Amino acid sequence: MEAQALNRFVGTSPRKMMIVIDLIRGKGVEEALSMLHFSPKHAAKDAEKTLRSAISNLQSKDQAGRVDTATMYVKEVFVNGGPMAKRISPAPMGRAFRIRKRSHHLTIIVATRDAKGKAAAKPAAAPKGAAEETAPKTKKKATKATKQESTTETKES
Repeated sequence: MEAQALNRFVGTSPRKMMIVIDLIRGKGVEEALSMLHFSPKHAAKDAEKTLRSAISNLQSKDQAGRVDTATMYVKEVFVNGGPMAKRISPAPMGRAFRIRKRSHHLTIIVATRDAKGKAAAKPAAAPKGAAEETAPKTKKKATKATKQESTTETKES
């Protein structure tokens, strides 16, 4: 089972958030929360808030009861660029420099693991025979290099 949380229009640049989310990708939820909580980066606060929201979404999705956080892990984390606010800054000799204030959208997907530690839900693969039948069969042509190798091997024997 998996759930996601999306934090849109966060007011920091996507590059700053990428540094933070690379730390938690694929980690267990408890470990990721502690890393974000004690991280000195300002973007870690927004990431922690979004991760807590994803955990809450997963727990509310479960009808049987609460899902243990020890079995959860961060399945996917990614940052998409948001809209840019464009400002003008004065420059020498009457010129103007453009300042681009960037924003981003943060998406965190949390999933549960089974008792063995593997991901709970994996898509079923197609049967092996079906893929082999559809692929065209081609014959391998002998090149000069392969002919020379075969003749040298026979001469040595």
